[in-house]
Amino acid sequence: MKIAVIASKEKQNDIFNERGWKKLYSLGEVVINDGEASVENVKKTIKDADIAITSWGSVPFTEEILNEAPNLKLVVHGAGSVKPIVTDELWAKGIRVCASTKPLGIGVAETALGFAISASKNFYQVNDDIHNGGYDEHRPLTKELFDINVGVVSAGFVGRHFIKLMSNFDVNILLYDPYVTKERAEEMGCKKVEFDELLRESDILSIHAPSIAATDKIFNKDTLPLMKKDAVLINTARGSVIDEDALYEFMKAGNLKYACLDVFDPEPILPENPLRTLKNVIFTPHLAGLAANGLARLGLHTAEEIERFLNGTPMECEVTKAMLATIA
Repeated sequence: MKIAVIASKEKQNDIFNERGWKKLYSLGEVVINDGEASVENVKKTIKDADIAITSWGSVPFTEEILNEAPNLKLVVHGAGSVKPIVTDELWAKGIRVCASTKPLGIGVAETALGFAISASKNFYQVNDDIHNGGYDEHRPLTKELFDINVGVVSAGFVGRHFIKLMSNFDVNILLYDPYVTKERAEEMGCKKVEFDELLRESDILSIHAPSIAATDKIFNKDTLPLMKKDAVLINTARGSVIDEDALYEFMKAGNLKYACLDVFDPEPILPENPLRTLKNVIFTPHLAGLAANGLARLGLHTAEEIERFLNGTPMECEVTKAMLATIA
């Protein structure tokens, strides 16, 4: 098999370490794009390839590119959403596609867990207290991850891993996901609920929903007031899920213990965004997914997916055209 790494050289250096390259080279003839992910570089690298590896910044698979690789059988996306690279032409040729959503989900879920612990224990406020000369004035506001309700929106790769992490604590896990049955939710260790119940009952609510029409601004001026006044809201998914203007007005009025936001709409967060003025809004710059050394999980995962494909076993993160309507 000829494997073409058509991601830019910069992205290759991000997602592949020595371990990942070694695994990849053990699977076939590897050809590498030695520059930018331009159309011309991609056409040259992908020529006569059986398998292609893409990443962030890769160009879509147009007919022009696909004509260079008539035997292309598989595209492995060493990143999250495949939507920027897939085309009708790609699907029409029966080329299989998979992403790196599972390894990316590890970092996102762990970040959400970090927010859940730090916000419950009130790290942010007590840190400020001590910096300002105080000590434990806000100790009564701390909570343990014990006998509380943790709500989860969506049980995709990320949501499922977050549920797995939360299962290590003595908490009640509530799940809102219209695509998951009650029985499947119970198998994962959680209780399936409707959205309104999730909002009313959650002490911590972690969002893991994709950015699709059905999730656009589902946290808004009508739904946010259903939440507990001292709840913690965590969003490591997509900024479009929350109406930021409504969130600002809701929190300015003294609601929510914390909102922990890793994603925004638009991104990067605008300098004039009023949420910046609220002390109980905690920000990170869309780093919940894999960062630094963790990115090397993606290169290793692409090689492992190729190995599964070559062995005729199911790939972990295969994406079909039909799935595009309900995934990020």
